[in-house]
Amino acid sequence: MFDAIVKNEREPDIVQISGGEPTIHPQFFEILEMAKSKPIQHIMVNTNGIKIAQDKKFAEKLARYMPGFEIYLQFDSFEKEALIDLRGVDLRAVREKAIEHLNEYNISTTLVVTLKKGVNDQEVGKIIKYGLSQQAVRGVTFQPVQIAGRTKNFNPATDRLTLSEVRSMIIEQSEVFQADDIIPVPCHPDCLAMGYALKLNGEVKPLTGMIDPHILLEGDQNTIVFEQDEQLKHKVFELFSLNHSPGSSAMSLKDLLCCLPKVAIPENISYNNVFRVIIMQFLDAYNFDVRSVKKSCVHIVHHDGRIIPFDTYNLFYRDSLENRLKEIQTEMAMTAHE
Repeated sequence: MFDAIVKNEREPDIVQISGGEPTIHPQFFEILEMAKSKPIQHIMVNTNGIKIAQDKKFAEKLARYMPGFEIYLQFDSFEKEALIDLRGVDLRAVREKAIEHLNEYNISTTLVVTLKKGVNDQEVGKIIKYGLSQQAVRGVTFQPVQIAGRTKNFNPATDRLTLSEVRSMIIEQSEVFQADDIIPVPCHPDCLAMGYALKLNGEVKPLTGMIDPHILLEGDQNTIVFEQDEQLKHKVFELFSLNHSPGSSAMSLKDLLCCLPKVAIPENISYNNVFRVIIMQFLDAYNFDVRSVKKSCVHIVHHDGRIIPFDTYNLFYRDSLENRLKEIQTEMAMTAHE
């Protein structure tokens, strides 16, 4: 599966290891080692955080995979009732302990919020502010509920949150990002929007609002990672340095815009200073759009090597794949018994 990704993208920007819960896989670290051996720029692990919270040594071992490694931490709410609704269990203490361990080892972390109307949508700003206050947190990703088979009592006509609604919530609740700061992501502007900021000297400086959105939309980078272009480091450094006259600052901004859609980090500013807010809206049977799916930049790798858009995976492939995996597991168990 890793080889299929590399064959398709040569040097993939991001590969996310997901599940189920990947941290309880008996070969978890072998899988990480395999991923690290490939020309993958950035590895994410999608986790509920329970293992990280319970086992500090596990967190310490994760830190060895930095840089180019990030935890994609399920973080839906600060409220017990919302967590019971979304996850079936109160995970507040687990999340607090997981963040404590991630901060201790400064393991790059994105907080991932499954957003459900009337359940946790009033917490958008609070979660962003919390993320900004945590050393290890590099951003928050909001994923409005997708109807993928697990949603009960959900009316798609009245209960859906759109990308535009979530964008408005970020603007109204965060006290950080303004309308010009939350813009479409080039690879999939129908379903992805982003706000970028730098944390500098105790202040948060939204960066995305300085960028002409047309430049981003016309860019050819099929990625949501905008901080890895080495050529832009010097330009961003010039832009944020303090020894500018108004004229020279404007020229630096012009120089920066010429090279987007990627935005990078100057040499004396590390990934610790980066903070991004992303809205990621996945399609389902009720808002399915073939044109939009063709622009998808989030994919699932099938065990046979096929690369399938995430938006279509749950609709067309998951049941048959899971049934086949059960058959394989049964066959393996029978062989082992023999």
